[in-house]
Amino acid sequence: MWLYLLQGIGFGFAAASQPGSFQTYLISQTLTRGWKHTLPAALAPLISDGPIILLCVLVLSQVPIWMQRGLYIAGGLFIIYLAYGTYRSWKNFDATAQTVHTGDVQQSVLKAAMMNALNPNPYIFWTLVTGPILLSGWRQSPIIGIGFLGAFYLTLIAGLAAIILIFGFTQKLGPKFSRVMLGVSAIAFFVLAFINCGWAYFQIDYKETI
Repeated sequence: MWLYLLQGIGFGFAAASQPGSFQTYLISQTLTRGWKHTLPAALAPLISDGPIILLCVLVLSQVPIWMQRGLYIAGGLFIIYLAYGTYRSWKNFDATAQTVHTGDVQQSVLKAAMMNALNPNPYIFWTLVTGPILLSGWRQSPIIGIGFLGAFYLTLIAGLAAIILIFGFTQKLGPKFSRVMLGVSAIAFFVLAFINCGWAYFQIDYKETI
């Protein structure tokens, strides 16, 4: 049991700290809307990951190539959409805009969940890494499988919340710094989008040749 809990904590930390489009989205939202508005978005994986885990545990590493390619391309296109929104926020940056409504918070969580659902990394992660561990633990005992999931998501959400709080602290350095970081986030989004779309062909074509 303890081995599965430790693995859940380790992989949850790795998933939170790994640079990617979802983390970049959280950073850009923090710089644009503030950490209080963005903090609930750290819970987005709890909304989006259920179907992902079910799908990946069922098929594990037998995901068809066309589905892998589609996930990468769909994720890349959605990241471009977010990149454009971040660019507009950078261009029209208003350091005095601080008002946040409940509806905005709900929309932020839903958008973050969609961002995570269209990100190929969770699919790959749950198909090739954590999916087999979860399946192995569940076969021994459902309690072990649930413990692994609990440890993973507690650590993941805590890590994502830490990222939001850290970048929320940078707002104290002044609006100019926040605007610069917002511009960096927009550039990172565009780069991640092209990597996502390009990776769909590079990695999958490589697999077809071996």
